Amino acid sequence: MPAPASQTLSRGIRILEILADGPLSIDEIATSLSVHRSIAYRLLRTLEDHRLVARDAAGRASLGPRMAALAAGVAHDVQAEALPELTAVANDLGLTAFLAVLDGDECITLTSVEPRHTVANVAQRPGTRHPVTAGAPGKAILSQLSDHEWPAIDETLRAQVLAVRERGYATSHDEVIPNLRSVAVPLPLRGHRPAALAVVHVAARHPDAEIAARLQRSAAAIREALDG
Repeated sequence: MPAPASQTLSRGIRILEILADGPLSIDEIATSLSVHRSIAYRLLRTLEDHRLVARDAAGRASLGPRMAALAAGVAHDVQAEALPELTAVANDLGLTAFLAVLDGDECITLTSVEPRHTVANVAQRPGTRHPVTAGAPGKAILSQLSDHEWPAIDETLRAQVLAVRERGYATSHDEVIPNLRSVAVPLPLRGHRPAALAVVHVAARHPDAEIAARLQRSAAAIREALDG
């Protein structure tokens, strides 16, 4: 990988990426960046000044309120149309529903909704990312790309992606987070990066095909609203 044009900017962006997975101490951030604690502290202070990062009373850093405003501007029209559909899916199925899009060779969550009436559910934070070659949303996204656009994949994944094209949905288990299952459907939209609607769960009372059918109805409604 070539050296970044600005190492300081690259490190600041990397801090935002790792904080998407949850709060960290300055020492933990320094370790993740392989830099001295003083460098991590200066970077954090700059991000705090811009309200991109906030620290609690114990000094642990997390993404700040400004990040939510910036994230809302990414594919704003898609997020706006997806939110009520995700809410309906989450409450209909009792599962966490989310919208994911392609970002380079990664799959990133833009927005998510947790069901209202469940004792326990799985959180899927906006900004969460993982390789597009892993997980149901990644497979649903890959199914929308031509073969020459795929990253290097093995024959097993190739067969799974081709199967998504035929049946219209993808599944995964233990691929991104241990013990978690996911079902996703492609969400192709004109003028936008390939996307997917998905749910994540530990155990669902609905079979995968039923979950996929519900997601497909929402995907169709979003496409109709955006593509006209």
